Amino acid sequence: MKKILILFLLAVSLSCTSQKNSVSDVNPTGYMNSITALDLKTHLYIVASDEMQGRETGSAGQKKAGEYLINQYKTNTVSYPKGATDFYQRVPSSFLNAIRNENLPDSENIWAYIEGSEKPNEVIVISAHYDHIGIKNGEIYNGADDDGSGTVALLEIAQAFSKAKKEGHGPKRSLLFLHVTGEEHGLLGSSYYSQNPLFPLANTITNINIDMIGRHDEFHNDSSNYVYIIGSDFLSTDLYTICENANKNYVNLFLDYKFNAKTDPNRFYYRSDHYNFAKNGIPSVFLFTGVHADYHKATDEVDKIEFDALAKRTQLAFTIAWELANRENRPVVDKSGN
Repeated sequence: MKKILILFLLAVSLSCTSQKNSVSDVNPTGYMNSITALDLKTHLYIVASDEMQGRETGSAGQKKAGEYLINQYKTNTVSYPKGATDFYQRVPSSFLNAIRNENLPDSENIWAYIEGSEKPNEVIVISAHYDHIGIKNGEIYNGADDDGSGTVALLEIAQAFSKAKKEGHGPKRSLLFLHVTGEEHGLLGSSYYSQNPLFPLANTITNINIDMIGRHDEFHNDSSNYVYIIGSDFLSTDLYTICENANKNYVNLFLDYKFNAKTDPNRFYYRSDHYNFAKNGIPSVFLFTGVHADYHKATDEVDKIEFDALAKRTQLAFTIAWELANRENRPVVDKSGN
């Protein structure tokens, strides 16, 4: 009897140790710190180079940028999603031209995926658009901030999660890294995904969307230690709290809610790709740092990006995703969004 009791206590002890070492108890700071200004700079000098010819939707330059993204995912052993045949979700020209008929060619969303260890069917989509506006009057519009900054942020976030997974601390829920096309023509790539999702929208627990996080705007000339948070509390109190706590615990940016209203005259909530998730009832948060003098101009170049600030904002997105991926319950939708 005594021997049985000892074996029982040993089993309980091992169980407790296992629970203490579960992913949810792992401090993500080390993985967060693998997101660096230097790596972001290295990626952005390629993604927003003249070689990519402004990444116009469906152009050869955009496709070349897409190839670079895919090669980075392969380097970091992040594969394409389960259920897909490669890294591309092909978006036909018929869809891209259905509303405005701008004679756009076929294009592609690019997706990469890290499967969850415990709740693989629940998916967090982390998105950014990798298109820009191409060449106008002989000038290349490189779109370093819009949205080269968000594009390279996704690469770094994926690398951090891949590192965690290799060390036995992979996410409990699945992560879909979604680089969408056609944003500049009306949020077309994200619209196509929301209408043709690889994973059911009912199983998509959150969208974290990153668009223009590499500069500061006129309201923050004294400091770039901020980010605008838009939409986090529109559908889910949980998502708002997760964003606040991730920032407080790890990053300490000033979270600015200046544009967090559907009645805001700038209508930023409706102007980036998260909206195609939010309108389908998926809790969504948009990370943004505002417009500046080079917005949609050929002068939106890499040498104007504030890389230390870009790194901190990317780290915030990572820690939000970490919490969403590893917490016990998915964010509760407790608001109508209206």
